[in-house]
Amino acid sequence: MALLQTTNVVKRFGGLVAVNKITFSVDEGRIVSIIGPNGAGKTTFFNSLTGIYRPEEGEILFKGNSLIGLRPDQVSARGMSRTFQNIRLFGSMTVIENILVGMHNQLHQSAIDTLFRSKKFHEEEKEAEAKARALMEYVGLKNVGNELARNLPYGGQRRIEIARALAANPTLLLLDEPTAGMNPNETADAIKLFRRIRDEKGVTILLIEHDMRVVMGISEHISVMDYGEKIAEGSPAEIRKNQRVIEAYLGREAASAKD
Repeated sequence: MALLQTTNVVKRFGGLVAVNKITFSVDEGRIVSIIGPNGAGKTTFFNSLTGIYRPEEGEILFKGNSLIGLRPDQVSARGMSRTFQNIRLFGSMTVIENILVGMHNQLHQSAIDTLFRSKKFHEEEKEAEAKARALMEYVGLKNVGNELARNLPYGGQRRIEIARALAANPTLLLLDEPTAGMNPNETADAIKLFRRIRDEKGVTILLIEHDMRVVMGISEHISVMDYGEKIAEGSPAEIRKNQRVIEAYLGREAASAKD
C-alpha cells in the first residue's frame, strides 16, 4: 500500500477549479516531485494534503487512514510535515526557538508541569533543545542557534524551515519550492541534504520544484500538473520527452517549433 494515496481530489474556489480530480500516490522511501507551470495548482494540492484546505471531493489516505477534515496540526501529528513556498519563520525568535516550534506535537507536559516548572518540565525542555540543536547542525547550520531567524541569509532561513519540519519527526516530508532563491552552490548542497534525509532518516520526500535540474537530478518519480489537472507522470526520462509536458511549459507553438 502506498504511504500517501489520493483519489479524485477536487478543490474549488467559487467557480474556479484549482485541483481537478487528482489521483496520485507516493510509495514509502522514495523522492517524488510534482511539477508544472505557475498556477497549475501544485501548492493548492499541497494545502489540501496538509489540512489547510478541505477538498470538496475525493479521498486522501496517509498510512491507510483518511486525512479529510483534519487540521494541519493533526496531520502533522500523524507524520506528515512540510515547508512553504514563501518562508514562514518567526523572525523575532531565535533559530533554536523556531525549530522547537516543530516539536509541539511531541511534548507531553501537563498544564501543572508547565505552571510549576516541574522536574519533568525541565527534563523535557532540555531534551527538546538538544534535539533542536542536533537538527540545526544536521541541515548545515552551525553556531547560529541564538541568532534571530530573520538575520540569517535566505538559504539559511530555508534550512531552518527544513529543520523545523524534521523536528515533527515526519514519515513524509513535503517541500514546497525548497531551492527557490538559492544560488547554484546552495542548491547543490540542498540536493545532498534531501538525499541524506531520505537515506539516513528514512523520510519519504515529496517536493514541488521549478528548477528542472533539481527535479531531474533527484526525483525517482514525477507527476506533472497543468490547470489543476495531472497531465503526466513517470520517470524523469519519460517526463523529459513527454509532448504534453513540453507543451505545458513552452506552449504548443513553441513546442512544435522545437520539434
